[in-house]
Amino acid sequence: MDSRAQSHVVGVVLLVGITVVALGTLTATVGTVVEQNAATADADRVATDVDAALDPVEATGRNRGRVSFTDGQLHTESRDLRLLDETGVVQRVRVDALVFEAGRNRVAFVGGAIVRGRPGSASLRDPPLVTASRDGDGGVLVVGAATLGEPNAVGGEQVSLTLATDVSHDRTSHGDGHYRVAIETATPGAFERWFAERGVSTERRDIDDDGVESVVATYEGRRTAYLVVHHLNTEVET
Repeated sequence: MDSRAQSHVVGVVLLVGITVVALGTLTATVGTVVEQNAATADADRVATDVDAALDPVEATGRNRGRVSFTDGQLHTESRDLRLLDETGVVQRVRVDALVFEAGRNRVAFVGGAIVRGRPGSASLRDPPLVTASRDGDGGVLVVGAATLGEPNAVGGEQVSLTLATDVSHDRTSHGDGHYRVAIETATPGAFERWFAERGVSTERRDIDDDGVESVVATYEGRRTAYLVVHHLNTEVET
């Protein structure tokens, strides 16, 4: 075999090798994209399912809702919601967060709000249960706080599970004052943007030194404040 023939054979072998490597890289890339899309679809579905299953405002009594995903984990994280006035904490409610995680995807239900995404890139799917009149002095501030219940009863890695709730409501009037609302969250940016869109100033504070910051929203003027606790008493049924 002359040198030309040898060069031709070597060239063909190299071309085949490059093609195999390229196909392997393409297959890996496609596989990664498919997995990421599946995880994203899971997170979207979980956000929708949790929104339907945990209805703190409209629901009363026993309710059940199905939550489904192909991969991931559902667990709880300790979280608090606080109402503060000029002197400090007026009322603290342990709300806890129901969190779904699958790869880089995350969905959290905290206090009634649903947050989609991880810290630094999260957005609110459903806003917090906070309503205020536009007027400051003489206005009204209504703060809702949805509590999950016993944290150990909520969690799992099943493909499909049922969230069972037994919902009741308590309302407390705190009279006139200058009020702030503090929501403990791993994704403060999403809440800060929501409050900013309503002209409410915020700051971040780790109120109880547990390593998790709260978004503290300050409402101007003297208002009559009401804090409504929605007890969900959530349990997982498989």
